[in-house]
Amino acid sequence: MTKSTHIVFPALLLTLASAQLLAGDTTTVTFDNGSENWVGPAGPGGATTIEPTGGNPGAQMRTVFNNFGITFDNNSTAAFLGDYTQSDSITISMDIQVDRVFFFSVDVSRPWLVELRDFDTATGGFPWTSVWFKFDEISQANNADWSTYSVTFDPNAAQLPAGWGGYGAEDPITFEPTLPDGVSFSDVLSGVDEIAFTTFEPGFFFGATDFEFGIDNLSITRSTTSCAADINGDGELNFFDVSAFLSAFAAMDLVADFTGDGQLNFFDVSAFLNAFSTGCP
Repeated sequence: MTKSTHIVFPALLLTLASAQLLAGDTTTVTFDNGSENWVGPAGPGGATTIEPTGGNPGAQMRTVFNNFGITFDNNSTAAFLGDYTQSDSITISMDIQVDRVFFFSVDVSRPWLVELRDFDTATGGFPWTSVWFKFDEISQANNADWSTYSVTFDPNAAQLPAGWGGYGAEDPITFEPTLPDGVSFSDVLSGVDEIAFTTFEPGFFFGATDFEFGIDNLSITRSTTSCAADINGDGELNFFDVSAFLSAFAAMDLVADFTGDGQLNFFDVSAFLNAFSTGCP
């Protein structure tokens, strides 16, 4: 007589599940290891340095500079550049602490934004084509303590998402900056050549201003949807995935090896149950 083992799945596997599971790859620059290719303003107006203390926490990049505006940029760290459209979602964040934004010795505010630049699509004498998002108006009054700013967006969107602007052309009626004709949000993000945190908001101009502040924890997260329990690959979780798992398990097919240990046993069943109950987008 052959002894057989039967595995009973709970009723929840016979219902549809729907949830989002994101696998994210995050890169964060803390300046504890130096500038890591980030460049701040330098020249006659002042300097940018890496300070080993005073950050959020630890080290920070700090600037003391007088100019019409200031920019911190990076055009050589792959994690912050390249084709953003390979991801389903992008999150960019950073911390800032302001000691001074003075105009004629008066405390003022200045725009603070992230700008993603593509040099390959630049036309009409513009240095680049870009999309940009304004986080806030920064000032000593509002940002004396460390403040965190973050934006999450779909890099595959054709139209500019809410809160985003474009640069690389000019509206012939309003003279406001805009993306060039035929260039979409996702077109720019398919080839990011430079990322910048800056006070230069396209379409605005300010007089020479005294800046003194630090930045820290510059971060990008590239996320893609994943769904291990969608065994039949139709984008849904339902009984057909349960059936596919059971068939693979019975046939000793390693498709059912949800623990990745090269064996099929109860632990794979448990892992499949967890993945199924977590759900898919």
